[in-house]
Amino acid sequence: MSDAQEKLDSQKVAEKNSDAQDDDGTMSLTAHLEELRSRIIKSLLAIGAGSCITYFFLDEITKFLTAPVGKLYYMQPGEAFFTYLKIDIVTGFLIALPVVFFHVWRFFLPALTKSERAVLGLIVPSSVILFFAGLAFSFFLILPTALKFFMGFSSEELETIFSFKSYFDFVIMFVLPFGFVFQLPLVITVLGKLGILTSEFLGKYRRIVFFLSFVIGALVTSPDVFTQVAVAIPVMFLYEAGYLIVKYILRK
Repeated sequence: MSDAQEKLDSQKVAEKNSDAQDDDGTMSLTAHLEELRSRIIKSLLAIGAGSCITYFFLDEITKFLTAPVGKLYYMQPGEAFFTYLKIDIVTGFLIALPVVFFHVWRFFLPALTKSERAVLGLIVPSSVILFFAGLAFSFFLILPTALKFFMGFSSEELETIFSFKSYFDFVIMFVLPFGFVFQLPLVITVLGKLGILTSEFLGKYRRIVFFLSFVIGALVTSPDVFTQVAVAIPVMFLYEAGYLIVKYILRK
């Protein structure tokens, strides 16, 4: 009886291992999906925890965000409530961002070599720092100038009145992209590591990128040369940093 039970237990263990791994030792599709689900749930819990923390500082956060324009208005009964809720979720996400990036890194970790893990281990914290640097750069340097430009269209016939919802939506759509733009050297590094980009390719199209950076600066800011240059220079610097990493560190 004990031999039969032992065989049954061994069979269950074997079936469990076969579900988690393929013949070559890699994780099966089911195991990957289960891992992905687990990482997403943990990331959402971190965002929820971050939102709970920011809830207690919601008035201070709102005051900080609305400082460039001062007094705002809400036009619909539920507008203030839902806008406060959106601010709470977004700021909670920003607080939980290191945790989210960590789980993204952990999900891809099994598929990486030892050297690639070391590189990615440096990229993840750098990515978080660059993301917040992009947000700060946009909010403190670019946003005030852009608001001043758009508010300059007011006249005796047109009065500038921002609603709470429309202002916050504008801030989010204006500031967040800079967080992703500041990921440029990391994206270039990863693509260089994968062999998709080479230093020769990056050097060849450098002038085009520099030209496009000024075009982007003209599109997202007021028609002020100083502000356009202030946007273009970081993009150029970030691209150049990625180029130097691919050329001298990755040697590709």
